[in-house]
Amino acid sequence: MNTRFEDRTDAGERLAAVLTQFRERPDAIVLGLVRGGIPVAAAAAKALYLPLGAVLVRKLGIPGHDETAYGALAWSQGRVVRLLNRPLINRILEHGVRQEWLDQVEERERAELLRRVERYPGTDHDLRGRTVLLLDDGLATGATMRAAAEAVRAAGAAQVVAAAPVGSVEAEASVSQICDAVLCLHLPGKFRAVGSFYRHFEQLTDEEAISLLRQ
Repeated sequence: MNTRFEDRTDAGERLAAVLTQFRERPDAIVLGLVRGGIPVAAAAAKALYLPLGAVLVRKLGIPGHDETAYGALAWSQGRVVRLLNRPLINRILEHGVRQEWLDQVEERERAELLRRVERYPGTDHDLRGRTVLLLDDGLATGATMRAAAEAVRAAGAAQVVAAAPVGSVEAEASVSQICDAVLCLHLPGKFRAVGSFYRHFEQLTDEEAISLLRQ
């Protein structure tokens, strides 16, 4: 049971306990990945006395296997950052998935991303020259975290640190290629769904995430 988290707030507080080198740093900011990363980031930002913001991201899931991402989208400074796993796309196309299905997924997720741009506060911080701590509730494939990292780099971040309570070994390796540092509190040898490592892992609503950001 020591590998489990009570909820996202507990996970954020435990992440903050190992990110103390960033506590009260004037150049640092905590950004949560919308939506599941927001409660994690809110708890960490509070414990570290750092400002809180958000990165809008959307996973591009394989049709019929939505939990497996073939890419991701992120919002940055008025534009959409698009990240694709080309080798995976080639493999799934060979196994009968049609390109038009993937296009439909991207069209749907892009529309949802743009809808959230209109609603979410905290997505327009000036990141030029800053140290950005990107927090999510877990790293399954690493696709959304990679897209978020690309987005904040494009916005001028000087240093990008990705942190999550739990992640797969493959996701951590993938994210470490584009971030200055990656921290996962728990890297199980056999990774299940992110939610299986939490006692309480309810879906977060837009209203709940927005409320946390406004606080």
